[in-house]
Parts: sequence; C-alpha cells; structure tokens
Amino acid sequence: MSLTSALAGLRLAERAALRAVLAAVAGATAVGGFAPLEQPLLALASCVVLLHLWQVAPSPRAAFGVGFWFGLGLFGAGVSWVFVSLARFGGMPAPLAGLATLGLCAYLALYPACTGWLQARAPGPPWVRATLVAPAAWVVLEWLRGWVLTGFPWLAMGYAAIDTPLAGYAPLGGVYLLSLATLACAGALWCLLSGQGRAQAAVAVGLIVAAGAALQTVRWTAPIGVATHVTLLQGNVAQDLKFDPARYARTLETYAQLAELSQARLIVMPETALPRFLDLVEPAYLERLDAVGRRNGGDLLIGAPLRDASGRYTNSVVSLGTSRRQAYHKVHLVPFGEFVPPGFGWVMRWLSVPLSDFSSGARDQPLLEVAGQRVAVNVCYEDAFGAEIARALPAATLLVNVSNVAWFGDSLAPAQHLEIARMRALETGRMVLTATNTGITAAIGANGALLGRLPQFAQGRLEIAALAFGGATPFVRLGNSLALVLAAVLLAAAGLIARLQRGR
Repeated sequence: MSLTSALAGLRLAERAALRAVLAAVAGATAVGGFAPLEQPLLALASCVVLLHLWQVAPSPRAAFGVGFWFGLGLFGAGVSWVFVSLARFGGMPAPLAGLATLGLCAYLALYPACTGWLQARAPGPPWVRATLVAPAAWVVLEWLRGWVLTGFPWLAMGYAAIDTPLAGYAPLGGVYLLSLATLACAGALWCLLSGQGRAQAAVAVGLIVAAGAALQTVRWTAPIGVATHVTLLQGNVAQDLKFDPARYARTLETYAQLAELSQARLIVMPETALPRFLDLVEPAYLERLDAVGRRNGGDLLIGAPLRDASGRYTNSVVSLGTSRRQAYHKVHLVPFGEFVPPGFGWVMRWLSVPLSDFSSGARDQPLLEVAGQRVAVNVCYEDAFGAEIARALPAATLLVNVSNVAWFGDSLAPAQHLEIARMRALETGRMVLTATNTGITAAIGANGALLGRLPQFAQGRLEIAALAFGGATPFVRLGNSLALVLAAVLLAAAGLIARLQRGR
C-alpha cells in the first residue's frame, strides 16, 4: 500500500469517526426535547443534524452507521434508567447491568440505523430523501420498534412535540403522526439551510405548523354529566422496602390512613399498593377499605396481585366500595420484569425481581364501572401503547393509570412516563389520572394539559374533579393507521418524483 492510499484511508476513517461522534452527540441532545427538560427545539435541531449527516454520508452503509450512533446517543442518554432498575433494584451486578443496558440501547439503535440505510438507498435528489423518504421511513421503523418483541415505543420523536403546535395532530394519528410532522419539518429546515428550494421549504414548515395549530382548536370530545371527586394516593414506599415482609404492615397502614382522610367518591391507589396476593391480605383490612368507599358513596381502585387455584397470577387492579367487586388484569407485560421470554430463563439468575412471572390478562376486558364513571384502567408500561389504550374507547369515560416507577429511582423515567400519559390524553380526548407509588402522581386534562401533580418521593393525596368525556377522536377510530398510510403516501410520492426525473 502506498503512502498516498494509506493517508487517504486514514482521512476516510477520520471522517467516519467524526460523523459517528456528531451523530451520537445529536442523539443525546435530542433527549432534551423530552421530559423533564421539554425543549422541543433541541429535538428538532438534532433531527436536522441527523438528516444532514445522512445526506453527506458516502454510502448506504455509512448512513446506517450514522443512524446507529444517533440511536445509541438517544437511547443511551434517554433510557439510562434501565441500568438503575437492573443494578440498584434488580440485584444484577453493575458490570452485567451495564452490558445489558448497552445491549438494549444497541438493539434500539438499529431502528434509526435502518432508517438511514433505507433513505440512502432511495433514488432521487437529496431534498426528496430529506423531506419525504427519511420522515416516512423513520415513522415506519418507529412503529415497528413499538411492536417487535412485544415493543419498546419509548422516546418516539413525537413526544418531544407535545407542547408545540404540532400537538394538534395527536387526536388524528397519535404520537407517530407527530413524529412524521417533526421529521418533515426537520427535512424542510435542512433544505432551507442547505439552499435547496428555500421558498418551498419555508412554505412547507409554515403549512405543517399552521395546520397543527388549527387542529388544536378542534374539540373532538365533550364532557358529559357532572365531575367526580377523585383522590389519587401516593404512598412513597421505597422500592427496596416495598416487598420487605417487615415493612408490610406499615405499607398497608399508610394507604389505609391516606384513604380514610379522603372524602372522594373515587380513590385510586398505585400498582401493587398491596404488595401481597390479595387472598393473603387480612379480610379485616379489606373491610376497612371497603368501609371507606361505602362512607363516601363511591369506590376504591387498588393495585394488588391476584392468583387463581392453579397458581397463575396477574398484575391487577381491584375495586372495593359500593359497586360490585370488579378487576382489571394487566395485558401488556414487561419482559424480564413481569414475564420471562422463552429461552431467557438464565437471566433471572442474576435478577431478584418479586413476582417476575405474571400471566397476561384477557385482551378485551370489561370497563370498571365505579363512582359513576366507566373507567379504562391500564398498568404502568401499558400506557406507552396508544393504539392499545384506544381499544377501550369510546365506551370509557375516564382513563386511569396505576404505576410503580420507583423501580427507576430519581431518573428521567418518571417524567418521561408522565409525558407519555399526557399524549394518551391528547390522542383519546379523555382525562387521564395517574397514581404512582413514589411519583409522579398527576391529573391530566383531555387536552393533555397537566391539571395537578404531587412532588416525587413524598407521601400525599392529589384531589381532582374528574370529568367524564364522551365522543371519539379520529385516532380512537383509526389508531396508528393514518400515520402509516401517510408514510406510505410520502414514499410513493418520492418514488414518483424519482421516476419522473429519470424520464427527463
């Protein structure tokens, strides 16, 4: 090899390394667009940088690498809380927990990597790839990430747009339509900055933003009946004490006292607030809670594991009080936290997770008719799946999420989870109430606005007047299909433009 070719190879390697560093930094910066920082311009700017790096990448393989490093930065910074749950609370040795977290982030990074490869393979000029192909491919791959291997839809780019005019698209096509609008805006801005059709790019951004703002004025659903007085309880039981037998009596007393202080018609406790199979909880204690519901002329919703005679057990929410006894059993379980995927039993040797082999509840369960509301309950991670939440609509008048994000300590996860719940309110046009063990317990309006919240790592009660809502948003009827159809239209348009240009 000559000195000239060696130097040329070195320069190529240096440029590849620089692209990787810039992509990873852009990905990590994008996390600032999500809660708790909630700076959407950071996410938008990061997407513009990503699109630029894709356009200057010399090959589809190089574009794949750019997407991978962007994804590694995004998920490495944005879901670092997985390490906390594995090492601090799951008992996994720190080095192994670090490798497991890195492995998860590397897997998630494959989706933006494939997006980069696909847009690089598409025919047509750079502006077509940036404004049509890349946004469409991003959304399709983002949707696949929320479905493959039971799905991990965390940090979908649309969440970063929840407090922008683009939020008006949520009731139409959900978070993935917001992702499509965000990437389309980023593509148009890249064209604007790179001098490719500046006038058209400026018009495109203006139209996308203006349409989103106009859609925010549409009221797809409306309140029905009178408001229900609701109390959300936050017991603030540390995760490392939650399942400690020595702490059991104190935990139950905490929730009983909080409930007895409330005059609300509906009282909601967090996920596994009773950290023992319900059939092992003292009948006198359950009667004490039942009496609170009867006194208030309403009901309580209590998170507790249930089991049947065969030993099968579920992560459930049960009702006590004036209404008949009802229950919801969690459907979408968390891999390794709530069930062991086939072939991965060896992983559980490293984890100490109580009740780590739940059974899934039935896909179509009746709503809980309590306190004059038809309540659709979901448990923790389930509210990350918008189309699954929408299955309970339009029959449900109120959405309730019970969670235990204490597994993730003082990390980004609780704020991100609250942002996800806000998106579900926007998509469905329903109030969303979230009761959590250590926070963030909150009440969210049907427009996604935060109506009230409790501070993290504090014991307390959140009182709220919860309105029942009727009607249905287009998202309730169509789910994610509108976003996917529009992505297909963009890809078809890109193909047509490329064909027309070849025919010239």
